[in-house]
Amino acid sequence: MSPALLRPFTVAVPDADLEDLRRRLRDTRWPERETVEDWSQGVPLAYLQEVCATWADAYDWRAVEARLNAHEQHLATVDGLDLHVVHVPSPEPGARPLVLTHGWPGSVLEFLDVVGPLSDPVAHGGDAADAFHVVLPSLPGYGFSGRPTGAGWGLERIASAWVAIVEALGYDRFLAQGGDWGSGVTHRLATAHADRVEGIHLNLPACSPKALLALGEPTEEERGQLAKLEHYATQENGYAQEQSTKPQTVGYALADSPVGQCAWILEKFRTWTDCDGHPENAVSRDALLDAISLYWLTNTGASSARLYWESFGRRGPKPEPVEIPVGYTLFPEDIFAVSERWARTRYRDLRHYSRVERGGHFAAMEQPAVFVDEVRAAFATMR
Repeated sequence: MSPALLRPFTVAVPDADLEDLRRRLRDTRWPERETVEDWSQGVPLAYLQEVCATWADAYDWRAVEARLNAHEQHLATVDGLDLHVVHVPSPEPGARPLVLTHGWPGSVLEFLDVVGPLSDPVAHGGDAADAFHVVLPSLPGYGFSGRPTGAGWGLERIASAWVAIVEALGYDRFLAQGGDWGSGVTHRLATAHADRVEGIHLNLPACSPKALLALGEPTEEERGQLAKLEHYATQENGYAQEQSTKPQTVGYALADSPVGQCAWILEKFRTWTDCDGHPENAVSRDALLDAISLYWLTNTGASSARLYWESFGRRGPKPEPVEIPVGYTLFPEDIFAVSERWARTRYRDLRHYSRVERGGHFAAMEQPAVFVDEVRAAFATMR
């Protein structure tokens, strides 16, 4: 892979794009309401109308721009594609580089509450030994990264691009963390670039059920984990089936309708967070609209979906054992989880295994303080 070329970047969405969004929201043609009293058919009409009314009349995108623009940002050109990266260097001379990778329907925004404590722990009541130079790349086709015009940007190529970006920022070896697709990229970093990655932390594991069953009779906890995985595969996986097989088809609706894009993402925040049935119990409405607005304003509904086609629709490398140091934090309401002995079937050097009390799939957004503590604890075992 070619070296990454960096140039400064500032977020500045045109006023015309924001006005177009508001116009489209006000001109929405709505369907009839669902025929049930819960979320079993998807996002309830009344709630979606309420959220979209806020989006049209009270939401402030410029506040998001200000938060992003408070940090150093670059477009890193790698293999002809511009990749957006937020860089938050630490004031501590002994800080270690740490790459945090988001997933779908996430973005670099989900880490903005944790970059301060991770990069400058002393200023947040922590220890200088836990300082990191934080690197937040946006996946290809996501956010302010470029949208690939050809096939081939799967997890292996993304991991190689991350190595090129980290090198362009002046770092040789680094640590990596991820959940969702960020977990997939982090796994590839750990296996294909073990000479560059000192250790990883995951909040979404990737371990084979067959490997667990080979250990003997599952425990009660493990039977629950297998059932959770089965529930996801049979009841909650429709979005992934569509995005991995026909991303272009669903992309037309996501590109044309902000309400459609909103519903497509909002339902995942309700299903995947530790929210007791309502997404705003886990994540504020403004934070939800931040996440949704980024997809809409960058027109990345289709391009982000293609990562599923690249990863599930095409045959990639088989999962390999991870030999470098690993930390794993089990957030109880994530889409699936593994026991410690199950984790050790793949992670040969599991340094940190922890269960926390609250949190789901979007760990850094839902429980930022816990997330910071877990990242610090995991990487403290890898000094």
